[in-house]
Amino acid sequence: MQFRQQALAKLQSGDEIDLPVRFARPQGWPVLLVTVLAMTAATVWAVTGTVSSTLTAPGLLTHGQGGYVLQSPVAGQVTEVLAKEGDRVAAGAPLLELRTPRGTGTVRTLEAGRLTALAAGIGAVVTVGADVAAVERVEGAEDPLKAVLYLTAQDAANVPVGASVDLTVQSVPRQKYGVLRGRVESVARTAQSRQQLAAFLGGGQAAEQFLRQGRTLPVLVRLDRAPDSASGYAWSTAGGPPHRLVSMTPLTAVVRLAEQRPIDWLLP
Repeated sequence: MQFRQQALAKLQSGDEIDLPVRFARPQGWPVLLVTVLAMTAATVWAVTGTVSSTLTAPGLLTHGQGGYVLQSPVAGQVTEVLAKEGDRVAAGAPLLELRTPRGTGTVRTLEAGRLTALAAGIGAVVTVGADVAAVERVEGAEDPLKAVLYLTAQDAANVPVGASVDLTVQSVPRQKYGVLRGRVESVARTAQSRQQLAAFLGGGQAAEQFLRQGRTLPVLVRLDRAPDSASGYAWSTAGGPPHRLVSMTPLTAVVRLAEQRPIDWLLP
């Protein structure tokens, strides 16, 4: 009761009615000034500044036309191997000679390309329809390499055509030669099934590593050319590795997405 009477007396008192209102103590002005300046700077940065983001994706080097799995049209035992992995082969070129109950059989290529895998050696017994080789489609020796990345649909939707890409090639030490440079050429709009991916890569085993996160969309990357370098392509270091690159080499890519203003994250 005593405190209530004191409060009422304070309100009724007019002794201090002419005193100015004090919003902040003198020692608090520097803190207030710094806070206002910081808020102003943050607002200006949110409107005029930009923030870039990246995403990481697995992929491999390729000539962009995919490959195919060659199956034996006959059953028999391999008696001769007529090509080795890495060779360029013409359409209809013989790869294997087989001894069959009806005589000699031959396994031939379907399209021209590069022999990337050979699953049967001399003495092996193969059945009709057995996978015996994988061939990457290549039209000419000077066909440029490209990179194919595999992203989820959610990530692929954020990748713009023309975005810059840094590629760490598995066979090239990054600490010594840096990263390979490129730009996004195209982004697929439909996901690929396991069968489609296996057909492009020339085998189901190669497709498995890209299907761990579910159905994926391929993103094609055009590599920046550098005629003076040994590889023929541009690297983050001067010259890059002292050798040419080989297709079907795994890589890891860092895609630089479009820059955004921070204020865009707040606006609907």
